[in-house]
Amino acid sequence: MDEQLEAIEKQVGKRNFEAPPLHLWHPPLSGDIPIRIAADGTWYHDGGEIKREAMVRLFAAILRREEDGDYYLVTPGEKWRIEVDLHPLIATDVERIGSGVLQVTLNTGRCVTIDEDHPLFLEESVGGVAAVRLEHGLSALFSRAAWYRLVAMAEDLGEGPAVVSGGYRFLLEADAG
Repeated sequence: MDEQLEAIEKQVGKRNFEAPPLHLWHPPLSGDIPIRIAADGTWYHDGGEIKREAMVRLFAAILRREEDGDYYLVTPGEKWRIEVDLHPLIATDVERIGSGVLQVTLNTGRCVTIDEDHPLFLEESVGGVAAVRLEHGLSALFSRAAWYRLVAMAEDLGEGPAVVSGGYRFLLEADAG
């Protein structure tokens, strides 16, 4: 493994990767690291796919997008800029849990409730497929299977096809209404 990747892994250690305190970490830029997240959610380092799921989950947990629009892997002592082709994460599944709540499963295994804090939006660059906004400026594009499942849950609520989750209505057509 590359020395930069080992350094990041050591900096983060065995923290809770579900919600590390990224808002508290503000190290100076360490530089660019040759990591790229492809549009299909595959992570690459130096052109080779990162196949260790634990490593991808670790990196996803310390990833944020800053006001400059760039993506960074951030630890308490380092900040590395990476390349993201479209969205850094993929929503691989969506299901209705409880009454009126939709939950998305990400390609990292994390589950997120669609609500005011995690709203849906339509990604026009890929034909209006849904994506969900996440913490730290991140987002997750729906996979084809998850998108079809979400569309199957939609109802016509007078403005076009929509889903309701967490008390909020999300339209699934850009020119609906």
